[in-house]
Amino acid sequence: MEVLLYTILTLCVLGVLAAVILYFVAQKFRVEEDPRIDEVEKMLPGANCGGCGFAGCRGMADALVKRDDISELFCPVGGGDCMKAIAAYLGKAAAEKQPEVATVRCGGTCEKRPRTNEYNGAKSCAVAASLYAGETGCAFGCLGLGDCVAACAFDAIHMNPETGLPEVDPDKCTACGACVKACPKMVIELRKKWPKNRAVYVSCVSKDKGAVVMKACKAGCIGCGKCEKVCAFGAITVENNLAYIDPQKCKLCRKCVNECPTGAIKLVGMDPLPKEPKAPAAPKAAPAAEKVAPAAPKAAPAAEKAVEKAAEKAAPAAEKAAPKTAPAATKEPSHES
Repeated sequence: MEVLLYTILTLCVLGVLAAVILYFVAQKFRVEEDPRIDEVEKMLPGANCGGCGFAGCRGMADALVKRDDISELFCPVGGGDCMKAIAAYLGKAAAEKQPEVATVRCGGTCEKRPRTNEYNGAKSCAVAASLYAGETGCAFGCLGLGDCVAACAFDAIHMNPETGLPEVDPDKCTACGACVKACPKMVIELRKKWPKNRAVYVSCVSKDKGAVVMKACKAGCIGCGKCEKVCAFGAITVENNLAYIDPQKCKLCRKCVNECPTGAIKLVGMDPLPKEPKAPAAPKAAPAAEKVAPAAPKAAPAAEKAVEKAAEKAAPAAEKAAPKTAPAATKEPSHES
């Protein structure tokens, strides 16, 4: 009995001693944390989506408190209002950033981009992209297996079974960029969010030449450059057989939409401009001959005027010659007599 009692007392003493040692060690190596980090974390939306570039909202809050310049930090979920509130709390200046929305730049629907084979592997875009180009003739288009849908934490993107393409709900999209990172074909892009969800963009990412594009997809960009020529704001550039509309320069004039021969430029939230009537064809060679004919009557009056002037000049000369001939006629009779 005594042995058992001594054992229990010994263990209790060792436990208390270890606790005291751990306490002093913790105090010695304690890391001081700014209490403002907790407050800033509460002000963030708490989505932990990683759209800010950190693993979670805690990492974002820590960076906001410790950095003097927070102009490069932005929470896409909270938006500008959230960043302004945090900046006001910390006494710092937050950079203004325009809202963005995820945009699917692929118009290759099932109708316009027919399948050439069937994929029976794992239902993952990442897996399919690592194996081959895809089920269609376009090696740049959407694979349609839904990795972007699985990556979205806000239920803002869904697959359309009729078109086989993902569709983004702009009202739910927070521009966190998760779908952009999940797409192995880089079809999804974060673009400027216009009022009333309006948009003009090239719904194609293929860099093949025009003939190859048209064989694979009837809605692809052929790099003809017509849209670039008609744009008055320099918002459209054509590189590697592909047109691109810069959302920062675009003014939504919609002229490029009517110029695109394949319909690769998509117009969202607006009606297209009325198409201008085509100019009449150039007149044929026969009417041209008729235009030359009226030139003859013009030449006739010119000739008449020349004749009149010549006659006017000749009349005074004749009058001067007449007096000289008259005396000669009078002298002849006297000579005969």
